[in-house]
Parts: sequence; structure tokens; C-alpha cells
Amino acid sequence: MGSADTTTVGKKLISDNNDTVEEYGPNLKILPSNDQVKELQTILRDKNTTRSDFKFYADRLIRLVIEESLNQLPFSKCVVTTPTGAKYKGLKYQKGNCGVSIVRSGEAMEQGLRDCCRSIRIGKILVESNADTHEARVVYAKFPDDISERKVLLMYPIMSTGNTVIKAIAVLKEHNVQEENIILSNLFCTPIAAKTLVTAFPKMKILTSEIHYVAPNNFGQKYFGTEYHGVEVTSNVQKTNFARRYSYDSD
Repeated sequence: MGSADTTTVGKKLISDNNDTVEEYGPNLKILPSNDQVKELQTILRDKNTTRSDFKFYADRLIRLVIEESLNQLPFSKCVVTTPTGAKYKGLKYQKGNCGVSIVRSGEAMEQGLRDCCRSIRIGKILVESNADTHEARVVYAKFPDDISERKVLLMYPIMSTGNTVIKAIAVLKEHNVQEENIILSNLFCTPIAAKTLVTAFPKMKILTSEIHYVAPNNFGQKYFGTEYHGVEVTSNVQKTNFARRYSYDSD
């Protein structure tokens, strides 16, 4: 699946209702759609999907998105010697890449990245959203010391408004990461979030599997098994603490 096959959303995007055409620019790309991808998206949206199935099929979609996101990284030419002694002209990743996951749902994508890049370093950003105002604030960030010199694969599966990602990118910029060195890897994105991000960060690359008006915002809770179902939460204090701990992906 090469980058030449990636759908550039700058041309047009039509929703399932065929009633919307949006312009997002050349840096927002959608994973090429096929029956397999559509099935994975359908399973993850189905309320009847069990948690074990949800995690299994989410990991499959994550792997596809991560693979295509890595295809946006720079390569350099190289020559290797085959076991028969022949010379082969190929490609290799340029050095200086790292991953950053936005806690908590972004952590679901870390294993997919490690499966593709065995020794890649991964940082973390924790962003909390106010339940009433939906205002996001960064409460924790940990990066490689030389992150300003690296290409950064920012991982966050669900984007409804884009507010959480905006805060995360602001922190990366505070650490002198160049906007053009950020690749946002995402599973589901709403048109509002897409428009917000490409307007705020026109030099950043975005790779998603789908742009749709309805995003599965329970992704993190379902993936990690931290939904309210089966949990006895009685007092307001318990509810607040539960939400603070497990609702970081309510973008």
C-alpha cells in the first residue's frame, strides 16, 4: 500500500449520505477504502460488538493506519548486498523518528507502531477535558530529549472536535518540534475536527481511515475495558474520579 495509492482529501470527500463535499488540502489523507477496511469500521461502530472482538478488529485497523502513516515518513536510497552477492538498490527510513501517544486512547496504537518499528521511542501526552466546558488542558508530557530533531508520529484514534489534538500539538511546538515534522495518525475523524486541524496546522500531515459526522467516542473505554457497564458508580465523587481516569479520549 504505497503513498501514491493514498486518497488525497484535497480533491473531495463525500459522506455516506452523499450530501457533503469538503476541501481539506493536500496534507490530509485517507486510508484507501476497500471492503476489508469498511468491515473493520463497521465492527468498531456496532454497539453489539464484544470487547474482545472490538480490540481484535481495532488492532487490525490500527495496523493498517500505522503502516500508511509510516509511509509518510522520509526515506533515503541505499544499496544492499543479497545472499548471492548481487547488489540491490532499495530504500531505508531516515533516522530520527519517534512516536507520541495522546493518553489514554492513543496508547491503543502504540503496539501497532512497535510491531512495525521495533526500536522506536514513544513519548506520551495526557490531556484532560472539562466535562462541562469541554476545554482541554495538558497535565503531563514526556518526550525523548531530542524530540525537536525528530519526525513525530502523533497517535490519537478518535477526533470529534480536534481540541485535544490542538493542545497536544501546542506542547510539541513548545518543545521546538516543527509543524511539518508532525504526522497525525488517526482512525476516525469528524469533518469539524478535520477542518479545524488543517486550518490550525496546514503544514502537518494527517492520516485517517475515515471522515464521518459520527465518531465512536467510546473507543478508549471499549478497547481498555473501562466502560461504565458492570461498574457500580454511586456517588458524584466516584463518578467524577471515574470520568477523570478513563475519559481522556472524549475529544
